[in-house]
Amino acid sequence: MAGETATPCNHPGAPPDEVIDLVAEAVKAIACDEAFLQRHGLTAQDFELALPAAIQRIRGSAAAGNADRREFLTDLFERMVVSGAISDFEKPEYGKDTVYRLQVNGVGSVAIIQKGCPDGAHSSVAWSAPEWAQETYLWWLCDSLQYEPGEHVTKGVNRLRKRFFSDAYRDSIDGIIFHNAMCGSPLRPCPKISRAIELGGRMIPPPCVWVMPERINLDNPSATNWNWSGERSRRFPAALFSTFGIDEQEAPHFTGHIGFLKGGRGTRTTISSRFGAGASTMYRSNSR
Repeated sequence: MAGETATPCNHPGAPPDEVIDLVAEAVKAIACDEAFLQRHGLTAQDFELALPAAIQRIRGSAAAGNADRREFLTDLFERMVVSGAISDFEKPEYGKDTVYRLQVNGVGSVAIIQKGCPDGAHSSVAWSAPEWAQETYLWWLCDSLQYEPGEHVTKGVNRLRKRFFSDAYRDSIDGIIFHNAMCGSPLRPCPKISRAIELGGRMIPPPCVWVMPERINLDNPSATNWNWSGERSRRFPAALFSTFGIDEQEAPHFTGHIGFLKGGRGTRTTISSRFGAGASTMYRSNSR
């Protein structure tokens, strides 16, 4: 599928489409099984009317809520304080955008904008980079099995590309991060698991990090290349990776990049992921 190679991981434990179709057919069959429904105190009409709400309730209980995501990031940032990667951090205020302010040694204030799965517009384009931040990152905490991780990331980057070149925006981000408690689990095995740390009772591998292009020369008709070869570097990724025992010299081997290239056939996008010395994967696409 398109975009799978954008990340070095996939969801081998996710059910294939044919199994999902069989489950859907089984659910439909229940509605016709009056004896089964009666044993559970239901009529066919009750089942049909309540099914959508029941599915939503099941989805809600299975998916990680915003409180779970905050707890995951808070635990990780507290570990970064202990490791010395950051000196302190401020949690988001209740009712406001979920933006963490990290005090990073040698960098200054870094903004982490917490979002869910990147394929949604809210998680990809509905954000503002704080004026106080020396560097700003979108952190996608996605536990969905609807798409492979690379497809999720690709969908989010496609939205970010449109925002990047839009005249309606003036702010920008320095990078994106795809990482949550599912990473390294049987549902999302990670090739970086040997560098994992214990967090909240789980072994969590280093995150996938990509440096974004700098938003400059957008009005220059001769400009064609924005970080296409990954020439831009940022300082926060090394601080983040240091918490996982990855030193400053190793950090570039774990830091990917996003790049755009304009030409006669439209704008090309590259998503390059790195997960160790000599280990990388890449996805490229064209768009008009």
